[in-house]
Amino acid sequence: MQGSANLNIMIKAARKAGRSLVKDFREVENLQVSMKGAGDFVSRADTAAETIIKEALLEARPTYGWLGEETGEQAGQDPTRRWIVDPLDGTTNFLHGMPHWAISIALEHKGQIVAGVVYDAAKDEMFYAEKGSGAWLNDSRRLRVSGRNRMIEAVFATGIPFAAKNTLPAMLKDLGRLMPECAGVRRWGAASLDLAYVAAGRYDGYWERELNLWDIAAGYLIAQEAGALIEGVREGQEPLESGSILCANNDIFASFAKTIRSA
Repeated sequence: MQGSANLNIMIKAARKAGRSLVKDFREVENLQVSMKGAGDFVSRADTAAETIIKEALLEARPTYGWLGEETGEQAGQDPTRRWIVDPLDGTTNFLHGMPHWAISIALEHKGQIVAGVVYDAAKDEMFYAEKGSGAWLNDSRRLRVSGRNRMIEAVFATGIPFAAKNTLPAMLKDLGRLMPECAGVRRWGAASLDLAYVAAGRYDGYWERELNLWDIAAGYLIAQEAGALIEGVREGQEPLESGSILCANNDIFASFAKTIRSA
């Protein structure tokens, strides 16, 4: 797809940061025996990737605002536009040498996500979308959600809460209701890629709570432009505000939502 100038800037920045992270990923595999050493290394790799992205985006569009996982929020001269960036979604996978992590870059205009890029650098898969122009993978593959219409044939993705997160009891109840109704649930540890995989028809649906805006902003648009329906886990929740998201193809959305929302 021939994208806008902004989208091309985003893709170029993602590829540049991706090269840096792939190089660091080869090194981190050798550091796994030392949790402290590997953790420190990944923190540096994460910060370096965000610096690369920030410099590239703000050099090209110096008046835009910024929200990054590592460097926080920065107001721009143009109050209507803001970059939203997670330089390394799937940090734990990266730390453990598992090649499932991504760079997520979104552009917000007047409170709406208008462009999104999710780059799986380890597999060289570039998922991207612009509002109203569909969703795409790499240079020419148009993305569409799956056409499965039976819950028992569907595979879903989620994120299982860890550490001090508060929603583990709710998630365990979700799994207890959903697992008997579907073909399987996957937990791969990168929300941006979960949404991109729904867009590509690899997953039939996805849900998760306690997410940050930078985790889902780009993937949200990519899935939406590929035909996914998206709401909050609870009715009335706004996913990008609440960090609670439920996403699926049109054919199974109602059944999926009913299963997850049954208290």
